[in-house]
Amino acid sequence: MDEELPKKLAARLTAAPPPGRAVQRIMEPGLCYGRHFGPPTYRAREAAVMVLLYPHAGEWHLPLTVRPATLPAHSGQISLPGGAIDAGESAPQAALREFEEELGVPREEVTLVGALSPIYVFVSEYRVTPWVAAADARPRFRPSPAEVSELLEVPLDRLREPANCGRHVRRQRGIELSVPHFLWGRHRIWGATAMILNELIGALDDAGC
Repeated sequence: MDEELPKKLAARLTAAPPPGRAVQRIMEPGLCYGRHFGPPTYRAREAAVMVLLYPHAGEWHLPLTVRPATLPAHSGQISLPGGAIDAGESAPQAALREFEEELGVPREEVTLVGALSPIYVFVSEYRVTPWVAAADARPRFRPSPAEVSELLEVPLDRLREPANCGRHVRRQRGIELSVPHFLWGRHRIWGATAMILNELIGALDDAGC
């Protein structure tokens, strides 16, 4: 495990813009026609999500959440902790607050590393800014049952292995779509979450999926 990874990533995100569309679009589902790259509609709200890197069992991990089936948007899907930016909040403040609300980790226990490229989630009308953060040790997670049905702790290196990149077919409104994904156990990580994670991998000087 590279113990300097958060520092290296912070330096990378400070020195130059993140990789952006070049690596995000690799994980974009079929027939989206680049709509994740905007422009957003006038109805779109600003949101922020958190990618937390933490050491555990000799590897860097990151937490993902499975959304409860009862939620009105993106139910049952795998997501990064996050949500809408409240009035008077900045994007990093919202990412820290939402992370604490969803996973019960005090914001004082994590350190912001830098931002990745915004992405427009056109299905739910959110323009999302991903923030990367790091913790010195595995946090004591206390997921909120209202927002998290399952917590996934995914080793970063597993996402960087080509064997864990694939595609599946989803039927939506009678149309079959080819959807890129990361595999983690029985789970397929796809959509905006996969696009954000692929940019993180690209920022680490890998090619991504």
